[in-house]
Amino acid sequence: MTHHSEQFLKQNPLAVLGVLRDLHKQQIPIRVCWASGQFISRILDVSQEQLVIDFGSQDYENSAVQRAQNIEITAETQGAKVEFHLPVLRSAAWQQLPAFITPLPPSLWFLQRREYFRISAPLHPAYFCHARLADNSVIRFRLYDLSLGGMGALMDNPPPESLQPGVRLSQIELDMGEWGRFHFDVQLIAITERKVVDGKNETISTPRLSFRFLNVSPAAERELQRIIFSLEREARERAKKVR
Repeated sequence: MTHHSEQFLKQNPLAVLGVLRDLHKQQIPIRVCWASGQFISRILDVSQEQLVIDFGSQDYENSAVQRAQNIEITAETQGAKVEFHLPVLRSAAWQQLPAFITPLPPSLWFLQRREYFRISAPLHPAYFCHARLADNSVIRFRLYDLSLGGMGALMDNPPPESLQPGVRLSQIELDMGEWGRFHFDVQLIAITERKVVDGKNETISTPRLSFRFLNVSPAAERELQRIIFSLEREARERAKKVR
């Protein structure tokens, strides 16, 4: 299952087509993965009507992938990582040679390299955010994860109706404890649910908010990078103590 923030999901057909055309033009290798195997291939052609993927080097892999479902395709360029899924792959003739021909995926993940890494916020101490809505009410949420491109947050209560994906919030306050307080303009990308099973084997659902940072200054970005690296180091140290 993909765990990227929704802010990196491209769903506009022209945007999806543009990313795939760039992979084709640059002849970027792609990895074709399914539950029991994988192989390296490349895109032979892409248009609004179809995506053409080359056969792999091994016949048994080309046969096995046609029996699989939920095929994951990944590619890494010099500046970004691309991921998308296809329900199935079927072979057909393309320019008198065998290939896989499929409709374009309805969406794909496009992650700029600087936005790959997301660090989970520690449970203790918890870091909290405050934001003022258009009706002048204030909401409070807890930082869940953090990257240079945005952050995830959890709410204790259902979000108000005025808080909808696409809403922009000015100067939310992020209290990072010893790191200080920061103020960002953000856009809400998605509202989902985080589900966990407690000690009584009961499922607890918590609203999860995905935000994209807007107009982050170079100084604030450097400070965010420093915090992310420090949190990563602390997480590694905690993991060593558990072993």
